[in-house]
Amino acid sequence: MANAETSAVGWGLIAGNGRFPFLVLEGARSQGIEMAVIALKEEAAPELERSAKRLHWVSLGELSKAIDLMHQEGVTQAVMAGQVKHNKIFSSIRPDWKLAKLLFSLPRKNTDTLIGAVARVLEDEGIRLVDSTLFLKPLVPEAGVLTRRAPDAREAADIAYGLGVARLISSMDIGQTVVISDRACVAVEAMEGTDETIARAVGLPTIEHMKKAQATALAVDAGRTLLFDRTKLIELADAAGIAIQAVAPASSAEPKEPSAGMNRE
Repeated sequence: MANAETSAVGWGLIAGNGRFPFLVLEGARSQGIEMAVIALKEEAAPELERSAKRLHWVSLGELSKAIDLMHQEGVTQAVMAGQVKHNKIFSSIRPDWKLAKLLFSLPRKNTDTLIGAVARVLEDEGIRLVDSTLFLKPLVPEAGVLTRRAPDAREAADIAYGLGVARLISSMDIGQTVVISDRACVAVEAMEGTDETIARAVGLPTIEHMKKAQATALAVDAGRTLLFDRTKLIELADAAGIAIQAVAPASSAEPKEPSAGMNRE
């Protein structure tokens, strides 16, 4: 049933690619909530039509149509779930007048700025954008070691260094994923997205290719990261001797400001 944080009516889901939208739908349904889905043609999986009772397809550039459809469905609260590639947002779409006006007004052409601007537009239309993890709390790890083995001293040093780098580049909207070896950054997520970063460094699926690349530890943000297939993920990591740790945001010494040459402005 819907809890104190949620109402059972007036919910919408703006769906990108991957499994995330499916998990949000399932999590909402477990609380007695049926969401109206606005699925992005360029990203969302066709299988969503079998999972959602109310679904509409829109192009990435059709912000006005998406808002009109949410009004028709009585949506007052919405969740964004699923990846949308940065390069599609800023170079491959044909925006309608509302989105074109929004893009023109952005002080920076990055994802955080765009999402914030879309949230303000939705708010003006009477639609509140809500944290996408609201319906997925069991998939969000608390701080601590998740596997049988904790990171050793060398791995812990790499994790502390890597978290600082990852949070710095995230604040600059370069990406959210880095690969570290002996306190050297060997891969950084850029506009192509997290999956390609991992593939470039250690491959996919994550644990299997970490094994092949002899990567030994994985660190994620506690309270922020979604672990899909969590039980199987940890089983595979344990079998491979890979340590997984969820790290609280304040647990590492992070760079205070970007070094010369790193500022994107």
